[in-house]
Amino acid sequence: MNRAAAKHLIERYFRQLTEGCGNGDCTNEFCASCSDFQPLDNNSAAAKALELFKINAKLCNPHPSKRVSDAPHSDSSANENTYLDGKMSDMDLLPHKEDFSDVHYLTENTVCMILSFCEEEDDYSALIRIIGRIFSSTESLMKSFRKDEPNTSENLDSLKQTDVDKHEKQSERTSETMGASSAAALPDGGPSEMLNPCEVTVDVSAVRRVYDRLLSIDQVEAALVNALIYLTPNMELDLEYLDVYETNPDYLNIFLIVMENSNLHSPEYLEVALPQFCKAMSKLPVTALARLSKVWSTFGLPHIRRMMETFQQLITFTVVSNEYDGENLVNDDETVVAATQCLKVVFYASIQSGDVDVEHNEEEEEDSESDEITLHELLGEERLYKKGPRVDPLEKELGIRPVDCIKPLIPFEDFINESLNEVVEMDKDFTFFKVDAETKFSFQTCPFILSVITKNQGLYYDNRIRMYSERRLTALYSMVQGEEPNPYLKLKVRRDHIIDDALVRLEMISMENPSDLKKQLFVEFEGEQGVDEGGVSKEFFQLVLEEIFNPDIGMFTYDDETKLFWFNSSSLENEAQYTLVGLVLGLAIYNNCILDVHFPMVVYRKLMGKKGTYLDLSDSHPPLYQSLKELLEYSGNVEEDMMLTFQISHTDLFGSPVLYDLKDEGDQIPVTKENRQEFVDLYAEYILNKSVERQFKAFKKGFLMVTNESPLKYLFRPEEVELLICGSRKLDFEALEKTTEYDGGYSKDSQIIKDFWETIHSFGEEQKRLFLQFTTGTDRAPVGGLGKLKMIIAKNGSDTDRLPTSHTCFNALLLPEYSTKEKLRERLLKAITYAKGFGML
Repeated sequence: MNRAAAKHLIERYFRQLTEGCGNGDCTNEFCASCSDFQPLDNNSAAAKALELFKINAKLCNPHPSKRVSDAPHSDSSANENTYLDGKMSDMDLLPHKEDFSDVHYLTENTVCMILSFCEEEDDYSALIRIIGRIFSSTESLMKSFRKDEPNTSENLDSLKQTDVDKHEKQSERTSETMGASSAAALPDGGPSEMLNPCEVTVDVSAVRRVYDRLLSIDQVEAALVNALIYLTPNMELDLEYLDVYETNPDYLNIFLIVMENSNLHSPEYLEVALPQFCKAMSKLPVTALARLSKVWSTFGLPHIRRMMETFQQLITFTVVSNEYDGENLVNDDETVVAATQCLKVVFYASIQSGDVDVEHNEEEEEDSESDEITLHELLGEERLYKKGPRVDPLEKELGIRPVDCIKPLIPFEDFINESLNEVVEMDKDFTFFKVDAETKFSFQTCPFILSVITKNQGLYYDNRIRMYSERRLTALYSMVQGEEPNPYLKLKVRRDHIIDDALVRLEMISMENPSDLKKQLFVEFEGEQGVDEGGVSKEFFQLVLEEIFNPDIGMFTYDDETKLFWFNSSSLENEAQYTLVGLVLGLAIYNNCILDVHFPMVVYRKLMGKKGTYLDLSDSHPPLYQSLKELLEYSGNVEEDMMLTFQISHTDLFGSPVLYDLKDEGDQIPVTKENRQEFVDLYAEYILNKSVERQFKAFKKGFLMVTNESPLKYLFRPEEVELLICGSRKLDFEALEKTTEYDGGYSKDSQIIKDFWETIHSFGEEQKRLFLQFTTGTDRAPVGGLGKLKMIIAKNGSDTDRLPTSHTCFNALLLPEYSTKEKLRERLLKAITYAKGFGML
């Protein structure tokens, strides 16, 4: 119904309540002429008139003496038809040939009444016209579906006004409606004062109900699409040049209304309308995007997932519809870039809706800024080697990071777009990320959309450029000082004293010239031949870790159940040993090596800046976690039944019990139902943080010596860092077989190659790991799985009793052409079981 028709009916109810119908025998309880009617003042009558209008209450037939003054039309026959049954008739609802020209914004009530009119006329042209007009105007859409407007749901009878204040507001609005022009009832559209960032003036529930009805009508879809196409260029201009959001925060209502359209992912929108809308949305200032993200975070899983899938579908549709190459980069595709930036808003909404811990942060070590001019600055290269963006602007505005998220509403993996990952050129993207960030878009500024494999490529480029940088600097310094250039980080170690040699050398380097740690690693085992092209380094890392994690040394404790290591709080080893472990992990990432390290996830969370909490105990200390969980869930008398205090005990290196007070005089403070959560939190804080503070601080120091200038922390989440260091635990030898290359006369159809793969597939899990260790130097799959390994099998002579050999630096297996499958199996098993060191024949 349009405003004129609504106003006319409300006026009739108002006059019926104040003046009556003029019939002395009237029995209508809502008519002043009824003998039982209680008189109302004007304000109360106005509020009651609106309520009667909403519930379609009975209207009296006016007494003949009143009809002339009450009739809205001059035609007498029309008047008689209008009041036949005392209820709203077609003539009451709308006059004939209504064009709705006086409707300047929409409410749920308005839409419902226009729909009723169109359904009765069996003609939706009027609805299509008004949808097109309102949805293509920023002013009209911004004022539509306001919370302060009276709305009518599909079931009008279910709406009842009970709040007194609401009655008063409605009576004032009704008085304005009856006494002023239709424009007087419009919302002012000015800036609204927000109680909190999640509060908006648009009634989202009403918008959803309206869309439910509109989208069931085929003719309306085209009107919405066309309206959005007309709307978005104006929005883009408003936001880019007029700063319209700063002057009117209600501008955000437009984005809230449009995004509630559940058909946005359909082909009709994907071609033009949605791309233009995303471009406009990407122009919103960071404060507006943060507010939008906070609002969306309150919507619940189905709505947030729908929006995520809408933007993902646009990205995928655009990527598969175009061809990209070195000249035509996906980074230059405005639609993909804008949709990715919009997806970021949904990504942070998903984080805020999940389980979040913004507290429990490790103290960040401040970077020591030097006043001295660096050689990079003298060479004009400081832009290339700068640290890069550490904090996303939206993340900073929201005050929340992905690492703060314990569990997001939508899994992180769902935000990765595989189609995009296939076409992004990471070498170019890296340049945009590090050098041209102000003029070019880099997908590394939205790392959530990239897979670990793709991000690892970006990290690889960063590491290699840094290595090249250090090599150049060394050459320049050497020329100036007349010394022999040393472009590599060289470590010469003895197998029998690998820890001592590595520790002394790395400690000297970290003290004298820490930047040497950024050079490419080059390891040499004393007394052994072998040029390190990656394989020797792999073996070095493995041997160092085997010795450091040996339980007899006592640096780490090992849990037989979880098969994980944890820092030994009672260790007698000095901090330098732990620094060495951190250095080894950092160097492994820096030199693209996979390590066989078994740490719980909390270690990687702590490396990324978070403290361990009670929930982290579930994988690091499962029995303790289970006990504390039972304590929190216990329904009986905690104090009498458990008899716990705030004093705990644990065993030291020699198995002796050690007592520790979680609070001052903890042995005197009983654990009760009221303070058990505090007890659990303090217990976890002690086990995961305080008790190993010395050891972990040294460990983290070593790790940061290598990675402090890397974008590692910006690009990767803790679970992804574990994947970078340890590789994948899943070994897919089928994928390895598909990607393996052959040399020296072998091919995939050679009989021995067929026998070889049958033998490998018949091996048990441990034997497969031994084979991988023998061939590649590590028993883990790289990031992306074994399919990324690129193994080579080369012919190494005809049938012989010699064992197979390998070049781990090239992932190459030298396989003689054994005469039988049985001999192949026996020789291969012997080789992988007893192999260690270089030059074994």
